[in-house]
Amino acid sequence: MDWEPLLLTFKLALVTTLLLLVISIPLAYWLAYTKSRIKPVLETLVSMPLVLPPTVLGFYLLIAFSPSNTFGNWLNEYFGLQLIFSFEGLVIASILYSLPFMVHPIQAGFSNLSSTIIEASYVLGKSKIITLFKVLLPNIKPSLLTGIVLAFAHTIGEFGVVLMIGGNMPGKTKVASIAIYDEVESLNYDAANWYSLILFIITFSILLIVYLVNGGYLKRFWK
Repeated sequence: MDWEPLLLTFKLALVTTLLLLVISIPLAYWLAYTKSRIKPVLETLVSMPLVLPPTVLGFYLLIAFSPSNTFGNWLNEYFGLQLIFSFEGLVIASILYSLPFMVHPIQAGFSNLSSTIIEASYVLGKSKIITLFKVLLPNIKPSLLTGIVLAFAHTIGEFGVVLMIGGNMPGKTKVASIAIYDEVESLNYDAANWYSLILFIITFSILLIVYLVNGGYLKRFWK
């Protein structure tokens, strides 16, 4: 069995999750506390990947990033970026497709915090940035952990988006889900089974740990 697709999958999931964390914290904070009229529109856009077929998102990204398109040509000419059939393109597609899995738990964490915590921080003269990093984020650690794990696990399982934007290039865009599809098409069920089994065990273990930590089971176990 070729281990390269698995390594590429976890590399993609790690990079995507780290970037999503940076993007999602300020976005979730704004969604949780804003009273802007455009909030429902932005929430809808963030949530679209939950119901939108991944091939639809992949198709429009394929069109947008194509060198024959104005935007894709601009990226290629001025920044030297060729996002179609590249790892960078997979990262961008994965960020968009996994965005709600990171934003929603963090937004829920912010929304469930008592407003008195924020008010007390402001009374003590703390700025919004200090309040966010020193007061709010430490109090929503379970939500942060949930968002990180869900985004990581969801990226591991992507198929339609990565196939549309990345294709099937060994060592470059061929992730584990694509490798499973290839092995099944070739009737090589043993290899497909190993890929699937490894992904199943890893994602199950990660999710189980999150539920154990957030549910306090580990603390009760060690007492």
